Amino acid sequence: MVGCISPWNLPLYLFTWKIAPALAAGNTVVAKPSEVTPVTAWMFGELCRDIGLPPGVLNIVHGLGPKVGKALVEHPGIKAISFTGSTTVGQAIAAHCGPALKKVSLELGGKNATVIFADAPRADLLDTVVRSAFQNSGQICLCGSRLLIERAYYAEFRDAFVSRVKNLRVGDPHDVHTQQGPLVSQAHFDKVMGYIELAKSEGGKLLCGGVAVQPPGRCENGWFVAPTVIENLGPYTRTNTEEIFGPVVTLQPFDDEDEALALANATPYGLATSLWTSDLRRAHRMAARIESGIVWINTWLQRDLRTPFGGVKQSGLGREGGLEAMRFFTETKNVCIDLS
Repeated sequence: MVGCISPWNLPLYLFTWKIAPALAAGNTVVAKPSEVTPVTAWMFGELCRDIGLPPGVLNIVHGLGPKVGKALVEHPGIKAISFTGSTTVGQAIAAHCGPALKKVSLELGGKNATVIFADAPRADLLDTVVRSAFQNSGQICLCGSRLLIERAYYAEFRDAFVSRVKNLRVGDPHDVHTQQGPLVSQAHFDKVMGYIELAKSEGGKLLCGGVAVQPPGRCENGWFVAPTVIENLGPYTRTNTEEIFGPVVTLQPFDDEDEALALANATPYGLATSLWTSDLRRAHRMAARIESGIVWINTWLQRDLRTPFGGVKQSGLGREGGLEAMRFFTETKNVCIDLS
């Protein structure tokens, strides 16, 4: 029996992403969705029952992390834990699983860099970078929240990027014209707004956003934050090193490859990087030295679910996806027979 614990930001996708390979490998599963977004997990459980999945094969439990999640991690009958969520919680899970010699896979936070050289192909650059910064209101661990731009292109990119961001429509998710919806909760809204104030106190210059938004209609009291762009912050400020997980990005210029690499790696996280250049040799040089589990060249969030997924440093431990997931949810056994 294995345990799967998933977060609130992509509640059905990340939930089933863990459950499917665990079941395919022959395990029974106890799965805990986030208490913030429980409905899709409940609906999924109803469907599994309706199609005749045998009782006890998939067990979905709801509740708070410190109570239900902790009990799941510490139960001696659970042989492996696959967790996606915050680095703080992941560290606590690892602290238990280590002494218990329990297998653990941790997909944790990110403070991802988007590195843009002056020779970057322009065709899809702005559209993709805006999407990578603000999709799902920045509430995706793969979002590029630190934009690093070669100085020769910095002013041109900044002005074009900010112009596009200002035109993003924030509002009701049911409105087909909405381009950015709300944050997940009041607590998270307060956290994001707190980081914007922190950025100001650290000397950041607000280029756009930085304020709460009140869309008309049913969402007028919702937790909406205008897409926010900030410059003039050093690489080791808290704004540039701590995960905000909201619609807030920073801009930093660089002069050469070495400086770009130093800025990209100036964070305790190492999940994903998006690198933009027309020089394939440069792309390979940078990709080899960037400290992240995923590097996209001239694209973002281009995924094949059969490929390994995961980060380094405080972004996690182990890999998910394809054969990596099957390896995690199984144990290798060596059986030798003497046929003489």
